[in-house]
Amino acid sequence: MKKLGIGIFLLVAFLGIFIFSKRSIVPQEKVKERPLLKYTYENLKKTKFEPSAIALGDILNEGENYVSQMFYYHLKDVVNGKSSKKKVSGLINIPKNKGVYPVIVMMRGFVPVENYATGIGTKKAGEVFAQNGFITLAPDFLGYGQSDNPSQDSIEERFQTYTTALTLLSSLVNLNNGLEASYSGKIKADLSKVSIWGHSNGGQIAISVLEITGQNYPTVLWAPVSKPFPYSILYYTDEFADHGKALRKAVANFEKDYDVELYSPSNFYSRINASIEIHQGLADDAVPVKWSDNLVTDLTKSGKDVTYFTYSGADHNLLPGWDKAMERSIDFYKKHL
Repeated sequence: MKKLGIGIFLLVAFLGIFIFSKRSIVPQEKVKERPLLKYTYENLKKTKFEPSAIALGDILNEGENYVSQMFYYHLKDVVNGKSSKKKVSGLINIPKNKGVYPVIVMMRGFVPVENYATGIGTKKAGEVFAQNGFITLAPDFLGYGQSDNPSQDSIEERFQTYTTALTLLSSLVNLNNGLEASYSGKIKADLSKVSIWGHSNGGQIAISVLEITGQNYPTVLWAPVSKPFPYSILYYTDEFADHGKALRKAVANFEKDYDVELYSPSNFYSRINASIEIHQGLADDAVPVKWSDNLVTDLTKSGKDVTYFTYSGADHNLLPGWDKAMERSIDFYKKHL
């Protein structure tokens, strides 16, 4: 009887070990990585963007009282846990006369990469701002100009425009070092006076930057894209050769793993702490007038300081009406800087 009890005990113990060992080798469900979480507005707000040196390059154009030339800085990029730095090129416009000048960071709208050259989308306005006493910097963004390539993920490439702009703003602390190297101290930037200008999709980037930083960067927006993400990009799918098939697929895959509301600027207007001036052409066929009307309404309801100008018969580039829009933009910056 005693031997029988011992046998039963050993059998139970053996079965327990067997069952436990079987359970232990059952493969655990792999947790899906979600690398694009770092681009939510909340996480970008918490991110410290490492300042880069700003180096000036070749002169591209020279007017009577301004100089346009290349500039370069580096964007810290983390892919699969590995950190690297990507070069970003851009156009800087500088007044010629000796002095200390306010800064305008300019964000252009969408341009097909095959048609792009440094300065497209900001060049003309940047030159006029420089003639009126402002230093302007317009990044090409990754994949454009002499910049390094962006992410191969089309959604991440979009989010990298935010990190590119945010890194440039954090790097302005080094701008005077770059100016010193080229102008021997004759030209300096007043880093207490920094503002933003954005056109079209660049307007959407500008709004996002204001929400992420919460900084008081006086901002002028020309025909800004302001609809919620991802509608803000899906609206333009008819302009693609494949009629947006690849983009719709990318967005659908993104929505499977991420909450799009965490990436939409229309949800974060309350975080804006800057005065804004908006200009909209009434004949704009790229950004519907209703978008800017609604944006102004929403910003006003959120208690923001916003001024709105419309231009009869003006297109997406505010033509005709461009000269008046520039005059008003310059007055806005002089008032708020």
